[in-house]
Amino acid sequence: MNPFAVRTQATEQGGTLVEAAYRALRRDIIRSTRAPGERLRIEKLKSIYGIGPTPLREALQKLSMDGLVLTEGNRGFAVAPLDYKEFEDLNLARSSIEKEALRLSIARGDDAWEARVVAASYIMRKEDAALATAQGAVPDTWENANAEFHNAMVAACGSKWLLGVRANLHDHCERYRRASIYHGRGSRDLATEHSAIVEAVLARDAELACRLTERHFALTATSLAEEAADARRASE
Repeated sequence: MNPFAVRTQATEQGGTLVEAAYRALRRDIIRSTRAPGERLRIEKLKSIYGIGPTPLREALQKLSMDGLVLTEGNRGFAVAPLDYKEFEDLNLARSSIEKEALRLSIARGDDAWEARVVAASYIMRKEDAALATAQGAVPDTWENANAEFHNAMVAACGSKWLLGVRANLHDHCERYRRASIYHGRGSRDLATEHSAIVEAVLARDAELACRLTERHFALTATSLAEEAADARRASE
């Protein structure tokens, strides 16, 4: 990262250095640029992000409140480790919140909301097709399309509290997916899963849309759990 990029971003957006550092660190932790368990030494972070120690410490304290960073007393800070049992709990919470937001969104959504759903579905279909033949890491374009797809489904729910809690749970779940070698390939047909969800949403069939979304999330959780088990067996 350009060491001046975060400072420039804060200036351009009219925010504080603490806010800019918080956003940059949060993004890098979620994307696994800052690896699970990594020690977050202030001197190193200063050179990476081009920000002084005081705003960095404040940003790290905020991230610790989000559960993304651990405070280690006199030892400083570290990226929170990954625990796949915790992921199961996260996925349960995320699924519950998602379904409630989805029900409200389907009930309240207008024509503009439907147009957003259709547009997000179109982009998702293209990215799913590209992912099916891609090699290596999942492209950011797919991750962005996936986030917008699910965001669009619940955009009309009308509850900023539900959406706020949902966004935090999404970020935590994305961190597990990004850190994994699992890419949604294998036996899963993500294009079909996404298509079925959007068809139910546009048909205003809330119960079916919720069942399909819950299954979609559960399949990801199962795949990640299987990968974690394989990794444990390989290390024994």
